[in-house]
Amino acid sequence: MENILKHITVIINGHAGAGHDDAMAQDLRAKFAAHGMQATIVLARDGKDMIAAARAAVAGSVPMVAGGGGDGTQNAVAAQLVGSGIPYGVLPMGTLNHFAKDLGIPLDLDGAVRTIATGMPKQVDVGVVNEQVFLNNSSLGLYPDIVRDREKQQSRLGRGKWLAALWATVAALRRYPFLSVRMQADDTRLARRTPFVFIGNNEYTMEGLAIGARSRLDGGTLSLYVAQRPGRLGLLRFAIRALIGGLKEERDFDVLLAQEMTIETRHKHLHVAFDGEVEKMATPLRYRIRPGALTVMVPQSA
Repeated sequence: MENILKHITVIINGHAGAGHDDAMAQDLRAKFAAHGMQATIVLARDGKDMIAAARAAVAGSVPMVAGGGGDGTQNAVAAQLVGSGIPYGVLPMGTLNHFAKDLGIPLDLDGAVRTIATGMPKQVDVGVVNEQVFLNNSSLGLYPDIVRDREKQQSRLGRGKWLAALWATVAALRRYPFLSVRMQADDTRLARRTPFVFIGNNEYTMEGLAIGARSRLDGGTLSLYVAQRPGRLGLLRFAIRALIGGLKEERDFDVLLAQEMTIETRHKHLHVAFDGEVEKMATPLRYRIRPGALTVMVPQSA
């Protein structure tokens, strides 16, 4: 196993944070060398560069690939490795790093490199919507609206990410658009008018202080969360119930687990969010789980 993992291609999102330059790349090579690994560092300019580099690594049968950046970067790189059997290493260099947290991967760079070098391979599930892979979740409605508005404010007004997100959230809640959707989750059918639909890769904790986390990524299931016609105060009530417990007992809040889901609407296309990115997709939206399709290096203790 040691010889197989000697070489690694590391694809870094050059825009994921400050200081992602040649000096950082040299430092990262030294960190891997300290564990007996030879790292080829690729500083990608954008998402297309990351995807191209990952595809080239797979085509070249590289023994291991790692992605450095936030959840969007992890999606862009790891999606190219799905089904290949090539082990994937996570370098959490973004803002939220949900994928790394849910796998128990250290958030500091030294700890993440050590996990890649000395950890164990674990097969995890990925979600798919209309053939687009997602590692964490996908959503419709409010969240894609907020992301699109945030990106416009960042590019046009030069606002920072968090300030732009705050203004985008306020604007979205002011508009508060509803979607009329028909959903089928395995054998269950639902028709709802809702401001949001949330689909997770495996089940999310929806109550208490651990809300928004997953205890496992190998359960072989998608999770669906949707609210029925809540007003703005209704969303606040859901948030409070989630923190104190009892959200699943809410009459107007549905939670379903399934391996396949179909979402239909009168719109021919919808903006769909997946791991923080947004893409316009043709309807109906077809979701499915791919059990064990991605091999990720996790700590031995995991």
